[in-house]
Amino acid sequence: MRLAATAVVGFSSLRFGDAGPYLFAASEIAQHGRYPDRTEAYFFRPPAYPLLLAAVTGGRADRIPAAKVANALLGAAAAVLLAALSARIFGRRGIALAAGAAAAVFPSLVLLATDVQSEPLFMVFFLLAGLFLLAAADRASPRAALAAGVALGLASLTRPSALVLAPLLAAFVLDRRLARGRALGLTAAALAGFLLCLAPWTVRNALRFHELIPVSDAGGVSLYAGNSAWAHSFYRVRTREEYLRWLDDFDRDLKAHLAQFDAEGKTSPARRSAAYAGLGIDESLANPAASAGLLARKAWHWVRPYPTPWFWPAPVVAAVGALYVGLYVLTARGLIRAPRRGVTAFCLAVLVLSMAAHVALQVVWRYRVPYWDPILLLYGTFGAARR
Repeated sequence: MRLAATAVVGFSSLRFGDAGPYLFAASEIAQHGRYPDRTEAYFFRPPAYPLLLAAVTGGRADRIPAAKVANALLGAAAAVLLAALSARIFGRRGIALAAGAAAAVFPSLVLLATDVQSEPLFMVFFLLAGLFLLAAADRASPRAALAAGVALGLASLTRPSALVLAPLLAAFVLDRRLARGRALGLTAAALAGFLLCLAPWTVRNALRFHELIPVSDAGGVSLYAGNSAWAHSFYRVRTREEYLRWLDDFDRDLKAHLAQFDAEGKTSPARRSAAYAGLGIDESLANPAASAGLLARKAWHWVRPYPTPWFWPAPVVAAVGALYVGLYVLTARGLIRAPRRGVTAFCLAVLVLSMAAHVALQVVWRYRVPYWDPILLLYGTFGAARR
């Protein structure tokens, strides 16, 4: 499915706006053996996906088809992992096969695997973390807990928003099947795996910049983009042409502030990121009522069942909207009737934390897919089976 969709899009074409910076970072790794201090003018991206691109393309721009094939394989692996999770949660082979098949053909997941973007790699690490956590709890296995922490660390090195899920590595202490000492030991193993996975990159950043940067310095720009006047104007966009103008104007604004920060001596990654974040926070606090309204709009933008109407054709918006409405209904049924209530509570926590992190920073509908769609498909297929 993913290779066929990629063939339609084009194995050598690049439609995703962030593909260029990822490929640039991969080229620097492959050709010079170092990670660039900046992948864009304002920040550097997390390292996991550029490292993968460097491995499969050798840093060469003419090997984009290899990167796309790798993403197709990762997307396929995510479908298999989702089936494995379903089998462990619900204990029924038919439902597990249905979950895997649904993930194999689900439009949003297929689409993410057709371009040079990090979501397919993130989903593999994200689902592996869940699978290892569940195995660790069921078997009281420190090795599985350690592997879960490593997997979540790798997910965070792919998309830093996954850092918000780190507290869930302590979920063992709420498992009534585990003695307190065993639960604390499993929690310690999971957190150790997480920290040990992040440590090499965090230490590299400390040695390179003399600052504490766990993954990336992109958070400040994200907070500014999602909470300043630019966020308000973004939600007034109604056509692609208006969006392209908005993007150009926002880029000029970022560059103007960057020049100001350079003049003020805020040239290190952490100081630059903090300066952008400060601008966003100041604008939010200047008008609390408007900021509250913006948060509500971002929350709706996250949960709404249809993609951006001015970006996609009306038939696509209608079809995808109907698909997600049906999936939401089946997921609600599945969550209500699921047999393992602790696992259900854990998945709900993932949904809430991932949404809260993005609403606080910046919401793009694409960001929701790798966090929410696997859980929607897990419980939606179970809800359909119960139906």
